[in-house]
Amino acid sequence: MKKLILLLSLLFSFTLFAQKNIVDYVNPNIGGIGHMLEPTIPLVHLPNSMMRISKEPNGYQSEKITHFPFSIVSHRKGIIGKFMISQNPTSNQPKDWESAYDHDQETASPYYYSVLLEESDIKMELTASQHVSYSKFIFSNNAPANLYLQCRNNGEFKISAKNNMLTGFDMISAVDGLDLEHPVKVYFAAKFDQNTSDYGTFDSNGLHYKNNYISGDKNGVFLSFTDTTNALNLKVAISYISTEEAEKHLKSEMPDWDFDRYKESHKQIWNKALSKILVKGGSEDQKTVFYTALYRCYERMVNISENGKYFSNYDQQIHTDNGIDFFVDDWVWDTYRATHPLMCLIDPENQAKKINSYVTMYEQSGWMPSFPLFTGDHTCMNGNHASSIIADAYFKGIRGFNIEKAFEGLKKNELEATMLPWKNGPATELDSFYHDNGFFPALKPGEKEWVKEVHHWEKRQAVALTLGHSYDDWCIARLAKELNKEDDYQLFSKKSNNYKNHYDPEIGFMAPKSSDGEWIRPFDPKLSGGLGGRAYFAENNSWTYTWDIQHDIAGLIHLMGGNKPFNAKLDQLFVEPFGIPKWDYWDIFPDATGLTGQFVMGNEPSLHIPYLYNYSGAPWKTQKRIRSLMEVWFTNSPFGICGDEDGGGLSAFYVFSAMGFYPVTPGVPEYNIGSPIFSEITIDLGNGNQMQILANNCSAKNKYIQSASLNGKELKGPYFRHSEIIDGAKLVLEMGPRPNKTWGTNPKFVPYSMSNTDSF
Repeated sequence: MKKLILLLSLLFSFTLFAQKNIVDYVNPNIGGIGHMLEPTIPLVHLPNSMMRISKEPNGYQSEKITHFPFSIVSHRKGIIGKFMISQNPTSNQPKDWESAYDHDQETASPYYYSVLLEESDIKMELTASQHVSYSKFIFSNNAPANLYLQCRNNGEFKISAKNNMLTGFDMISAVDGLDLEHPVKVYFAAKFDQNTSDYGTFDSNGLHYKNNYISGDKNGVFLSFTDTTNALNLKVAISYISTEEAEKHLKSEMPDWDFDRYKESHKQIWNKALSKILVKGGSEDQKTVFYTALYRCYERMVNISENGKYFSNYDQQIHTDNGIDFFVDDWVWDTYRATHPLMCLIDPENQAKKINSYVTMYEQSGWMPSFPLFTGDHTCMNGNHASSIIADAYFKGIRGFNIEKAFEGLKKNELEATMLPWKNGPATELDSFYHDNGFFPALKPGEKEWVKEVHHWEKRQAVALTLGHSYDDWCIARLAKELNKEDDYQLFSKKSNNYKNHYDPEIGFMAPKSSDGEWIRPFDPKLSGGLGGRAYFAENNSWTYTWDIQHDIAGLIHLMGGNKPFNAKLDQLFVEPFGIPKWDYWDIFPDATGLTGQFVMGNEPSLHIPYLYNYSGAPWKTQKRIRSLMEVWFTNSPFGICGDEDGGGLSAFYVFSAMGFYPVTPGVPEYNIGSPIFSEITIDLGNGNQMQILANNCSAKNKYIQSASLNGKELKGPYFRHSEIIDGAKLVLEMGPRPNKTWGTNPKFVPYSMSNTDSF
């Protein structure tokens, strides 16, 4: 018996040892080859951390590594500084530092990256804490090595060779090609663990030996080392406050040179974050795609508090954070749809801080931000979707921010700010027209733009603006009602119906109108609107935007004549041909990736569309479509993200959908049910509460829901409310190979729409 017990104990220990850590499922190279547009970045960082680092150039197919940035201060943008190691002769030409590499000699994870720099056979290892990166260079030969650090823009370096330190700053003066009104200094401090054999600065004029200070554009420093029998260690810390603050980060976050200890510590931080959701069943590839998607949802927003302080470019001041971390960097046009609702579910404490940061940015700048980067509000898309993330959090019980001040800012933006994309500031005459007439006017074919505020490339986006702001106004109306602001409730409730002004019953699509109230003719729902459809839409056509009525699907069904024609048009969306050769189609709509008929899986305005059958009496079609889309467009490969990922924008769709539910209307505290790919999901809701989802008999074929229960009670509709799960819940789905066309079809039990009910 003792031997049996010992054997079982050893077997159990071996099983535990053999099990993967959750973070080991993450493959940051998924999506590294972009479909038409930007690839994903295999970032090394901690959840929502300021330090974010990856090899350059980005892209899985890049042949060489040119350098590593000090940090990427905004998603895909705002790269500051760069460093690289080489055993070639000292040079001021970055091309001389480049190195070929091979993915077979590369390891990528959220907390650790390693690669063999093949030019000199140098193994590089990398990990990162909240504000500091730690690189380790292991040499295979005894040849001297040169470490280069360079400003990407206009900055300075100070070398203290005696202390193995250097400090300085780099400037961010433009984002997306737009000059910033207030450029930002990003300070840095770097420390290395070996004495230099030589050092100096460089610029376009050459190398300057023993020089310990340089400033100007794209200047840098070189550090030479002859002792390459030992590994060379380098830490780089960044700060938005000062070089002194960066030095504090060096001392506090990774004070010694024990690389492996910090690597393991960062691994455990990621394990804890990703273990908020545990899954069983499915394939190994599906788990990899799932946890990689969840990892990407922690990329935004970014916590820029530093020891109780932060620098804000919304008023160009350093502030104390009063114990509440300050977050920036949010492309909310992408993230309001699913990323923020996901964090309301699994990270409500930080979600409260993020919204508090929005309110603070409003107080500092005078406007509620719509695209809050660390450099300031960058309104490159459309909508006042801060209203969505605030309403969604508030109606899910999240507090910790000033809701009255938040409402003030949302109302001011909606009534006083311009709606035009790529434009900050007060309303224009086009906005006044919208408020007076209930729709945003489009130019007639051949009519030249005469409003100077309209961006020359982004155009008016007339229909998209009306539809987006109708939803935003609904969010504000709901908040107004909750806050007993009856006049505001009536005003914004009326405005939330403006989407109806763009439905053209003659063609059955959302369509543009000119200022005289006449429909634009000719109009093609597939092809009209110019590049990206931007004269009328944004990155997509009317086949996408006709469904962009998140707050009132019942109202849209009514406009289309009822469930039967609504479902027929929705069916057609997924099979409708291009009408022109695909290459010509993509010449007009390069963002329309992941095409399934006219449905665009790779662009965020489409994400809720497959769930709309739940509103029209055919939830089994949602179940079938969701499974197909996940299987085709989200895979464990460099092609595995079918569009611009945008820091959780697409990934959160997969996380929700793989679990079997999705927030169609952020601001409504409920979730639509789809079809989970895992047989068991456990979600940590905080405070010791869990939601367990059991999908009995779940498999690739068994994707249809036969029956459902929530907390032991029959679930009659294809949705459930946030209040029913947040204190702990058990959702049981009985799955089968053929659809149950009666489950979830009772018209008494349909998800919320503005037209159906005045309450949640």
